[in-house]
Amino acid sequence: MRKMIKQVSLLLALVALTSASFAQGVVKGIIVDVATNEPLIGATIAIEGTTQGTAASLDGSFSLKVSDDNAKLVIRFVGYLDVVREVAVSGDINLGMIGLKTSSIGMEEIIVSASIARDRQTPVAVANIKAQVIEDKLGSQEFPEILKSTPSVYATKAGGGFGDSRITLRGFDSNNIGVLINGVPVNDMESGKVYWSNWAGLSDVTRIMQVQRGMGASKLALSSVGGTINIVTQSTEAKEGGVATYAIGNDGYAKKSFTISTGMLKNGWAITMSGARTTGDGYVKGTNFEGWSYFLNVSKRINDKHQLSYTVFGAPQWHNQRSSRQLIQTFRDKPDGIKFNADYGYRNGEVYSTGYAYNYYHKPQMSINHFWKINEKTSLSTSAYASLARGGGRRVSGNKSGWLGFDRNTGLPTADTKLTTDGFLDYNYVIAQNAASPNGSQAIMANGINSHDWYGVLSTLNTKISDFNLTGGADIRYYKGYHAYEVEDLLGGEYFLDAKNINRPASTPLRKGDYYNYYNLGEVAWGGLFLQGEYVKDKYSAFISGAVSNTSYRRTDYFTYLDSDPKQQSGWKNFLAYSVKGGANYNINDNHSVFVNAGYFTRAPYFNSIWINNTNEYNNGAKNEKVLSTELGYLYRSATFSANVSLYRTEWLDKSLTRTVGTEMANISGLNALHQGVEIDMTFKPFEKLEITGMASVGDWQWTSNVIANIYDQNQVLIYSGTVYAKDLHVGDAAQTTAAIGVNYEVLPKFKLSLDLNHYDNLYSYFDVNTRTNSNAEGVDAWKMPAYQLVDFSMRYEFKLGGFNTTLLGSVNNVLDTEYISDATDGATHDYNSAIGFYGFGRTWSTTLKIKF
Repeated sequence: MRKMIKQVSLLLALVALTSASFAQGVVKGIIVDVATNEPLIGATIAIEGTTQGTAASLDGSFSLKVSDDNAKLVIRFVGYLDVVREVAVSGDINLGMIGLKTSSIGMEEIIVSASIARDRQTPVAVANIKAQVIEDKLGSQEFPEILKSTPSVYATKAGGGFGDSRITLRGFDSNNIGVLINGVPVNDMESGKVYWSNWAGLSDVTRIMQVQRGMGASKLALSSVGGTINIVTQSTEAKEGGVATYAIGNDGYAKKSFTISTGMLKNGWAITMSGARTTGDGYVKGTNFEGWSYFLNVSKRINDKHQLSYTVFGAPQWHNQRSSRQLIQTFRDKPDGIKFNADYGYRNGEVYSTGYAYNYYHKPQMSINHFWKINEKTSLSTSAYASLARGGGRRVSGNKSGWLGFDRNTGLPTADTKLTTDGFLDYNYVIAQNAASPNGSQAIMANGINSHDWYGVLSTLNTKISDFNLTGGADIRYYKGYHAYEVEDLLGGEYFLDAKNINRPASTPLRKGDYYNYYNLGEVAWGGLFLQGEYVKDKYSAFISGAVSNTSYRRTDYFTYLDSDPKQQSGWKNFLAYSVKGGANYNINDNHSVFVNAGYFTRAPYFNSIWINNTNEYNNGAKNEKVLSTELGYLYRSATFSANVSLYRTEWLDKSLTRTVGTEMANISGLNALHQGVEIDMTFKPFEKLEITGMASVGDWQWTSNVIANIYDQNQVLIYSGTVYAKDLHVGDAAQTTAAIGVNYEVLPKFKLSLDLNHYDNLYSYFDVNTRTNSNAEGVDAWKMPAYQLVDFSMRYEFKLGGFNTTLLGSVNNVLDTEYISDATDGATHDYNSAIGFYGFGRTWSTTLKIKF
């Protein structure tokens, strides 16, 4: 009996031991970006030494069965440092939130100082586009086009030249969208515009692009009426290595690029550099181009409290353009069809473009960034930056400039336009006429110089007091713009005459490099202060922020005034503006959240609005514009489905417009516009290999008032009175209804296919609202362009090539070769027959080979 008891006991012990050795449990957790709390969808979680693993779901969550007593989990995501967690399994384990740090040194500090919105915390409507999405889907498209599946975004290639794309957000163009790179504003200081050709290489170095619709999360006093596009570039990689790529595409497109990094060295130094060259003939006829791009980051981790980083990047380029919009029927009649371009001819066998059809520019941006971790709760980030931009665009001048121009209202040749029998601009005719002219060239090519020097300092102090985050700082900028016409090509003549410079005789012969027509400087001095308080708890968060800025303008004119005239340089003109905004987010539970925000800001008029007729005479009627914005949003997050819904209302009050009659300028004030709408975007991931995305936005953007424009002379005598009939007109130049659906499917391991469908409707052609002075056309909308849909396809395949990690990318845009009108300007009869514009691109393709070493 005793022996039997021992045997049973031994058997039970063996069973228990066996059960223990095969103990199983489920490990759960949520993978997020440590800096933004954004879920890292698709992050891989694997058990080291096995083939067991899974991927994070839409909310960043994962669930993995583990059968070992002690397992080592390796968590990976592209662009982030690996995280290893050892777990002792004796049942189900919840690891909670696991934050991954970016693999770029100093990236977390940049993201914080750049005001990147945090998911389920910052109460604004956002869309995040990561580097891999840009790599997978951009192909040979223009950089802003990567945002075309974002709610309320309308992006086109405009005339089709390299870097000539444009973007609108909630019906507002780039003048009214704040664009920041690493937290530094890049909108032109005089006009507010963003010229994407200046940033043609930016897609190669972008780490994350965040579109914040509406007032946005930036603490600066930005003109973000429609929203903010926040671009964060890569920093110095923490690991040694590099990447080489080669891409080809339609119409001679070719791109070569490389990136190399030392990684963090033992002495605390790290260097990353990138470079690229892009060439092509252009999809549109006569739009060949060449673009270079470069990026350099040098970082020094001085100690645990101080880090210093120097960054410089730029994209020198030249490209031929298509600037003359055409009647729709013209495209249909021409052999080149939608690729037709009237703005070029041939000279010595090479494409040679006319005025407004050639651009060259180089705008390097340099910055020195210092991050100081004062203590565990307080940090100071300071960036000193400079941009010394040089370049311009081709112009035609002279008594016979019409030889090389077209009717601006129709795009058709005029009686003066000289064309060859093949229909190209006849430069040989112009050269012969100039050579025979006894009074110098009658038509020349010039460069319209638009260069600038821009310096700035942006400093931000962050501190945490209990549950409050306080942020304050200063934004200081100085800008000097150089504007002139410069003789570039006499086109066969010996010299050129111009009488616009009061400081030289009109008979002075001008040659290549001489300035003519105008030469002036525009200076802008900006000083701003900002302060924000944020209260953050697990369930809810709220913020309130305010900013005040003073914009000072000064103008110097070297042609209109004698050198001895003290009026040659104006005095400084100051405009004080401010903004205040606030919002709150409430996390109802793990799945549901709601937010609300509101803001009001004033904006100084742009530089050209405050000077009368391109002189130094001050426009006393210039005043600040006002914007009132409100927004309500709802967010849903789960492992398989996420969605965002936003309702917005933006009132643009006292939009500043000017109109010239004779020699007098009128300030048209009281024009108000209302932009309101609803936006929905969602993602559905029914299983690990399949992801479905969708969005829809429906806007109602209208001018809401008629105004009377009165023009008085210097003696305050009324010389003109007229009404601008704007009330109830729909805002033009952007699709007010957009929708998209995308399918991303991993067909085989490391082989992914993507298909995207975009829909555009309620697209009214562009019109200048202050020209709507005909009472017979009151209430008549600009021509409504036909709705259209586009299908895009992309693929990604990762494999080993000679031991190197290699990626093959391919994309086809407008797969169905749909013909559609993307841009149009309203005509006299507000219909198809009188509108002029551009067709969008037909089917295009590109493929890229990327090797990582």
